[in-house]
Amino acid sequence: MLQEVMLALIVSIDTFLAAAAYCSSGIRIPHLSAAVINLTGAAVLGISLLLSDIAGCYVSAELCRILGMTVLTATGVITIFKSIVRILVRRLTQKGELNLHTGSSGLVIKLYLDDTAADSDNSKLLSVSEAAALALANSLDSAATGLSCGGCGISPLRTALLTFAAGFAAITAGNLTGKKISSADRDLSWLGGSLLIIFALSEAISHI
Repeated sequence: MLQEVMLALIVSIDTFLAAAAYCSSGIRIPHLSAAVINLTGAAVLGISLLLSDIAGCYVSAELCRILGMTVLTATGVITIFKSIVRILVRRLTQKGELNLHTGSSGLVIKLYLDDTAADSDNSKLLSVSEAAALALANSLDSAATGLSCGGCGISPLRTALLTFAAGFAAITAGNLTGKKISSADRDLSWLGGSLLIIFALSEAISHI
């Protein structure tokens, strides 16, 4: 049960940070859009966990653990790198030393650098379709995490339900703390990557 709770909290960090960014930018997330974000994230994580369990039936448990811990660690490192890129791009943009032209087809790049780019029509209201785009962009890490946890005895259904609930808590917390986080002018997405690495190391140590 502890593993499921940890995974739900880790994958909900991006949701929390996105909600905080929207709050600080004056963008409102309606309940239906919040449900789409959380349902998508929970479904992606649950399905990827299920697929990893199926794959575990054909691959040795030891190999599954090694591959899983490797991918989890790599995902954590990539997430930290993503945070560094965001910080550098933000600082260069503020100084006027960088101007990005991503065009209408560059939504994925925009979301990679700035969660609030999902509000493409600048309506200050996140529509269902915009919420789905944000959820899919933020679910890539969840998919990699889920696929890495085969053979760890983690329940896909229980983890998905916990993730869905944690997502709503993350959005509520993000709405409450958005302005404070914004005033700090820091990107905290590296925290999720750090926790993934810690989770991978703890799983490796537990099987020694």
